Amino acid sequence: MSTSTAPTITIDPDPTVLAVEFQDALLHVVLSDGRELSAPLAWFPRLRDATPEQRRNWRPIGRGHGMHWPDIDEDVSVRVLMGKAA
Repeated sequence: MSTSTAPTITIDPDPTVLAVEFQDALLHVVLSDGRELSAPLAWFPRLRDATPEQRRNWRPIGRGHGMHWPDIDEDVSVRVLMGKAA
């Protein structure tokens, strides 16, 4: 009889941002532990109203625990996207 074990999945309690994309009316973020989060752009009016060029111009902040869009002065934290206190 053989036994099988599921692979160990490591979920980082404080992951960092690897990539940011926009799909239709969603902000989509890829995290360092493999998770992907999406949130409606309606939550972030500055991003919703930004041009595609302005949306592409982002940089990580807080050692990768957030994102900043300098053209529209918008910051979004991973913790907020994960539903945790900022």
